[in-house]
Amino acid sequence: MPVKANKSREQILLDDVADLERLGYSQQLFRQMGGFSNFAVSFSIISILTGAVLLYGYGLKFAGPVVNSVGWPLVSLLTLAVAMSMAEIASAYPTAGGLYFWAFRLGGRGWAWLTAWLNMIGQVTITAGINVAAAIYCIGATTRILGLPPDVAVPFFGSATNWYFQLFVMVLLLLPQIAVNLWGIRLTARLSDISVWWHIGGVAVIVIALAFFGQHHNSAEFLFSFAPTPAAVSEVTTLYGAAPVMLLFVLSLLQAQWTYTGYDASAHMAEETVMARLNSAWGIVLSVGVSAIAGYLMLMVLTWCIPNGDVAATAADPYPVLQIVSGNLAPLLANTIAVIIGVAMWLCGVASVTSMGRMWYAFARDDGMPGSRFLKQVGGKHQTPFAAIIVTSVLSVLICVYAAAFVVVTSISTICLYLAYGIPIYLNARNRRRGRGEWMTREIAPWSLGRWSRSVNLIAMVWIVIISVVFMLPPNQLVAWTMGGVGVLLGVYWVGSARARFRT
Repeated sequence: MPVKANKSREQILLDDVADLERLGYSQQLFRQMGGFSNFAVSFSIISILTGAVLLYGYGLKFAGPVVNSVGWPLVSLLTLAVAMSMAEIASAYPTAGGLYFWAFRLGGRGWAWLTAWLNMIGQVTITAGINVAAAIYCIGATTRILGLPPDVAVPFFGSATNWYFQLFVMVLLLLPQIAVNLWGIRLTARLSDISVWWHIGGVAVIVIALAFFGQHHNSAEFLFSFAPTPAAVSEVTTLYGAAPVMLLFVLSLLQAQWTYTGYDASAHMAEETVMARLNSAWGIVLSVGVSAIAGYLMLMVLTWCIPNGDVAATAADPYPVLQIVSGNLAPLLANTIAVIIGVAMWLCGVASVTSMGRMWYAFARDDGMPGSRFLKQVGGKHQTPFAAIIVTSVLSVLICVYAAAFVVVTSISTICLYLAYGIPIYLNARNRRRGRGEWMTREIAPWSLGRWSRSVNLIAMVWIVIISVVFMLPPNQLVAWTMGGVGVLLGVYWVGSARARFRT
């Protein structure tokens, strides 16, 4: 806002504290994060060098090159509608509770409670997905660099491909992430800032190296070809009796959609952000927008350089991006890129732990879950929510013991997070249509969509419904059963206990 431009930093901080007090909360967390750092946390969780890389083969398997040339920009635009709808609400309610507090103001405590649990489950599963995938990737990258077989023997676990060895490596990656978050928001913010430039620099290295030194460059027509692999066609035909083009294409979109998760982190960091009303909103939108452009450039160049245009061989490789890189570049450069990607994944995990801990802390602060008295503790030199950080990190490991399949974890995280994103958007649109309650206007939301709000909200809601259905379809039926079980448990818990206790 122009008025704030002439204010001192001290006065801006006082305004932020006053905004928070008007929403019913006192300032407990350390408010140190600037606008760039707020954006950096969400951008780091989206992490195009994590999601787009790890699920590259999944998308290629179901649709071929078109999943990147057409699927990525399509999902990017639809996700941007969701992000802009969220940003508008974030600018009105700058709290660490983020989405569930929005739902409370717009729809009441029942909607808030449901949003909170969906968001918390989504936060834990996305952190689990990021770190277990990073562990699998690091193991694979290390064996490739050292010239070892993928299933090389390791003590106690048998082989490097053993699931429990992968979980062990996941824990090794997670422990320093927890330590960074316990140290304080200054270190976390600094690492997030570094992460932005690491990701941008990493994409630049991949693009330049493959464009100028790559040995394989496919035609322009190849980039827009629909070429599902025989394995994907057989899998879908077995389940549905046929493999229609549209179904294969839609299933492939999980690659892009899982990448675009976690950008609600900018909202969860609001109580630690200066000029939170604007900076949190812009953090949400810019994290998606910058990721869309950088990710598209990277994916198009990777697809352009698929060795010999053999989609099936690349999709079948456990590490398809490394297969493309090693098939095009000299070993030293290929190995350098492998290390760049691994570091980016670890930085992504740091940011995800940051966001996850804040969300659980905020809900515990409102006594919304068992153990709230413990989980809402804040302490240390830099006032971090240490209990929530530790507990949620442990849960992110435990969820992987249950769902020993990466695609299952990613699907659950995508659905839970997007349902949590969608509820406040729906409530805002509903209140505006009814003309009752609170809804976003320029007066209460400094970051406003104005007359475009209705249209953008509608696009966002329709897209959330579509992906929530699609990502529970076979071959992801375990996701459907899991989500059904979660829904029943939450319903029983709400009726039997939480409805009487949760007030916010």
